[in-house]
Amino acid sequence: MIRSFIFDIGNVLVPFDFNRAIQRISSQCTTRIEGLTPRAKEITQSYESGEIGRAEFLRQTIAELEYQGDEADFIAAWEDIFVENLAMTRLVAKLHGRYPLYLLSNTSDIHADYFEATYPVFQYFSSRVYSYLAGCMKPGRSIFEIAVRKFGVEPGETVYIDDLEANVATARELGFHALHYDHNRHARFLEQLHALGVDGIAE
Repeated sequence: MIRSFIFDIGNVLVPFDFNRAIQRISSQCTTRIEGLTPRAKEITQSYESGEIGRAEFLRQTIAELEYQGDEADFIAAWEDIFVENLAMTRLVAKLHGRYPLYLLSNTSDIHADYFEATYPVFQYFSSRVYSYLAGCMKPGRSIFEIAVRKFGVEPGETVYIDDLEANVATARELGFHALHYDHNRHARFLEQLHALGVDGIAE
């Protein structure tokens, strides 16, 4: 029997595209940038894993991208990369009150502060584990184990939802009912939930 749900965030609740940020800041960079450089990706991972804080992330990334503009403008561009997945918002609203709902995400404080304040869907979740606070990231087992302890869930009674197969694989190894999510195939995802005995979720 399913008794609880754990949701990933990016490309599940809110699809995202870092190119939106790049487009906004590119005119203020001294060299032409088409996307995040490999080094910028490494810095971002260090930030999301809690190895470095916001100030160091900004210092290193601004230097790497040769950004010459205002730091506040950079943050505004960096955080505004999301769009709401309305189909998933509707599903979460239907599940709320019937099941405990939790969040488990690789993210940073810039992004968490933004999406928590911007999208009402986050009010439905009673607790969350974010990588930058946990000090570890998916697909590693440690962050899942932290979530199990914090949320007090039994993996065998919990649906875990993520857009990345590697994260889904770890969750399955730990005994979760782990589902790979593609926001372009939401109807298929609802069918999978129905097969697990989750009813009352039809669009």
